[in-house]
Amino acid sequence: MLAAYAVHVEHSRGRRFPEPPHPYRNDFQRDRDRVIHARAFRRLEAKTQVFTRRYSDHFRNRLTHTLEVSQVSRTIAGALGLNVDLTEALALVHDIGHPPFGHAGEKALDAAMREHGLFFDHNLHALRIVEDFEQRYAAFRGLNLTFEVREGIIKHSHDYSVREHPELAEYLLDQCPPLEAQLIDLTDEIAYNTADLDDGYEAHLLSLDQVREGIPAFESFYREVEQIYPDAPDKLKFNEALKRVLNRFVGDLITNTQARLQQAGIKTLDDVRHHHERLAAFSPAVEAERKQSKHFLYENLYYSPSLAVEKDDAERVVKELFTFWMDHPEALPHNYRDKVEKKEDPLPRVICDYIAGMTDNFIFEQYEKHCGGLR
Repeated sequence: MLAAYAVHVEHSRGRRFPEPPHPYRNDFQRDRDRVIHARAFRRLEAKTQVFTRRYSDHFRNRLTHTLEVSQVSRTIAGALGLNVDLTEALALVHDIGHPPFGHAGEKALDAAMREHGLFFDHNLHALRIVEDFEQRYAAFRGLNLTFEVREGIIKHSHDYSVREHPELAEYLLDQCPPLEAQLIDLTDEIAYNTADLDDGYEAHLLSLDQVREGIPAFESFYREVEQIYPDAPDKLKFNEALKRVLNRFVGDLITNTQARLQQAGIKTLDDVRHHHERLAAFSPAVEAERKQSKHFLYENLYYSPSLAVEKDDAERVVKELFTFWMDHPEALPHNYRDKVEKKEDPLPRVICDYIAGMTDNFIFEQYEKHCGGLR
């Protein structure tokens, strides 16, 4: 049973190009399946989350991270009476616009674009992917996703203004997104705040003492675990404590969002959309713990000297390839050259689109081919 404030699929604003109903899947389930079958989704398997495969095949990549976000999101949506199908589709598509090399690649691509008065935004790029780049149907370009999924792609983690982005006016930018979309940015943080601690510890870039000292919530649970499993190996104690941290984030997001909905008198989806702020949120205490965990990861893992060389290499590869194709657009694949020649997009945007779609492996191949490789 869905709550009255959930998105009900029968009230969807529909697709850009109308399609007949499917005999046994609703529209949000079809959107989920279209995302899963998209080429851009498959490429996430070979895009860095935090660690490249130089460390190990066991660490998260962008695809496995996405699956973890989906699992957490489905759990929370179900507990809140939200539309689980829509939530799952949004979780699966939320990172589809990320370029290779994780945040280092995104930073370098945005910097390259800004030299030409443009910018790169992975949410807006994701919308371009599902609206234009994915070509699987004879009747239309893109995946022809429902309005609610397209809206959630751009609004799940950022508020855009019509003044700065008039091209997005159809997406109700003056309104809050539905709760299904509001969840995604928070479940994304739950997933990577816990998973990156796990991978950092496995990679021996974070010590147990560091984590215990730097994250009081983890330390509290670790002490509890030591009382229950005094003879367990440290790694298993670590796992048990981290599991409890994840459960704390998830449980708090459910109960605090429920409380905020009640306090605000939310009854309908329109109430959600017209509320003065987003309603999905952690409690103040757990929000402070989330910020503390995130700060710890930036200080001790993401900016770790052990990862600095790979980040520098990633930024150099993106920057130099971008410059190469600006100087030699004839070296672009023919379908990208055609876009430039037909003036569908300016050259920097075409190059940006090409690079953003690459996997880590493929961009290294292109760098070897055109720039001589890393030395």
